[in-house]
Amino acid sequence: MEKTVACDLSGRRALVTGAARGLGAAIAWRLADAGAAVWVADVRREQGEKVCARLRAEGREAEFLELDVTDSGAVADAFRSLDERGRPPGILVNDAAVDVSAPLEHLTAEEVTRVVSTNLLGAAYTCLEAYRRMVAAGSGHIVNILSTAANRTWTEAGPYAASKHGLRAFTHTLFKEAQRDCLGVGITGVIAGGMNTPFITERFPDTDLDKLQSPDIVADTVLYALSVPAGSCVPELVVVPRNEPSWP
Repeated sequence: MEKTVACDLSGRRALVTGAARGLGAAIAWRLADAGAAVWVADVRREQGEKVCARLRAEGREAEFLELDVTDSGAVADAFRSLDERGRPPGILVNDAAVDVSAPLEHLTAEEVTRVVSTNLLGAAYTCLEAYRRMVAAGSGHIVNILSTAANRTWTEAGPYAASKHGLRAFTHTLFKEAQRDCLGVGITGVIAGGMNTPFITERFPDTDLDKLQSPDIVADTVLYALSVPAGSCVPELVVVPRNEPSWP
């Protein structure tokens, strides 16, 4: 798909979680195409390395960062390592997410913990590390990928909706604190509707693909948030298929 947003990220470094496939990979490509040096962060090393190899083959700058966002110590170590290399990210995109679609009566405590730990706590851990560094540097931008589940919910979506509702509230709070702490730091939440990615197609193989949007559209939305000139910021964006059943 052709790029539809003009944004020059030359000289900037970006870290994208969940970037080994799907939306995360699409975002990594968009940022790299715009000139950013991209950290492809994921727990799936083989897939992440392949994304990096394809990016480098196209002349883009990309490195794989094996990262389990549910491990706060590992997140802190990763950011310290990037500091030591003189390559702290000025852009953070939190896309890592999991889901377990099941009625509440059939969910286990371990499943609930995994969803909330990945989608909410994982994003919070990376934000904690990135935000204080961005404030110290006087600039930066954090984009948290939300979901229509951050506004409403449906059956068999309890942990997922709870995690995305929580992340939306966390993102709004971070926006207000950035207004207080450093006007050079942007905070954006992107509410994305259904996408043609493995996140949906692997769990719901009978999904009508015509009712899903391309992840490239959402990646362009992220790029748009990063393209807004200094002095303005887009705190939240919504991008859904025209026939999205879960919006509004």
